[in-house]
Amino acid sequence: MNTIPVNEPMLGKRELEYVSECVRTGWVSSAGRFIHEFEREWATYCGRKYGVAVCNGTAALQVAVAALDLQPGDEIILPTFTIVSCVLAVVYNGCVPVLVDAEPATWCMDVDKVKGKISPKTRAIMAVHIYGHPVDMDPLLSLAEQYGLAVIEDAAEAHGCEILSRIKTNSPEWRRCGSFGTLSCFSFYANKLITTGEGGMVLTNDSKLAERIRGLRNLCFLPGRRFRHEELGFNFRMTNMQAALGLAQLERIEEIIARKRWMGREYTRRLQEIQALELQQQEVWARSVYWMYGIVLAQESNMDARLLAEELKKRGVETRPFFIGMHEQPVFHQRGLFVGEQYPVAERIARRGLYLPSGLTLTEDQLEQVCNALREVLS
Repeated sequence: MNTIPVNEPMLGKRELEYVSECVRTGWVSSAGRFIHEFEREWATYCGRKYGVAVCNGTAALQVAVAALDLQPGDEIILPTFTIVSCVLAVVYNGCVPVLVDAEPATWCMDVDKVKGKISPKTRAIMAVHIYGHPVDMDPLLSLAEQYGLAVIEDAAEAHGCEILSRIKTNSPEWRRCGSFGTLSCFSFYANKLITTGEGGMVLTNDSKLAERIRGLRNLCFLPGRRFRHEELGFNFRMTNMQAALGLAQLERIEEIIARKRWMGREYTRRLQEIQALELQQQEVWARSVYWMYGIVLAQESNMDARLLAEELKKRGVETRPFFIGMHEQPVFHQRGLFVGEQYPVAERIARRGLYLPSGLTLTEDQLEQVCNALREVLS
């Protein structure tokens, strides 16, 4: 039996053409036309003025926090239900992560709980869009403006996702994720809608922040004296070959999004009647891109996600578990963080959630096979 992979990138002739140009011309490292074009075109697509490409999404978060020039002990509010990269970026920059629980319907951070976590030390909020569905950004941005806080938008899982926003206009306007807040961060890992293998980018409308990030990603070389350093930076550069891959896919981003949304609709149509499952709610103000199609076992189900994954694997279906809340991570307990904290929504979905094969190469027959396997296991 052939196993249906949880994700497989779809690369074509255009990607090969652009990467071949890098090899043919020798522009294979961190300079070349594709880097500048990818930065410009991705920023434009997301509604931003400036893009700075980096080596991965984790680096994007780390350099975004670093660019804010926060002080040791400053606090950043973020969701517990996310990948470790988010808290890593906070801790590595000497700041203190402050967690909020997930919202039970969308699994994104519960915006209503953010205000209660603001303290005199709070300097920023990190909003993380989850599995292709966005955070409710309007109230979050209003709160940030009220308290004078920066907003870092982690849009790694939300390429092309849109929010019906009123924040800049009197009437609602659809805006793409990546256009909100002070800085927006993206990952272009192999399982993302746009992939460069590894890779990431930080977007902003602030020219000074963009220039600061360009310096930080490149070891803080001084423009007039390359090997003189006044501060320490990072080697977070993206290669021209990676950017070539990303630019080629950006040319067909609408086709990619359409396929993801077809996948999401078809999974929902086939699975919504299974009483043992809870599906991610799609809010009317959001246009999800279904980065990964997640399911959560209902509370009354007699199995957990680990057992479900084992049963699906026997039937040729690969899955991935949900994030484990940051408050339950031993590495942070060892640092004295989050000890004794509880976030019931994140804890429940972490134990009872997983995501299904969701790659761009997934066929309708494979999708039906996945759904049949679920029906068999949960019947």
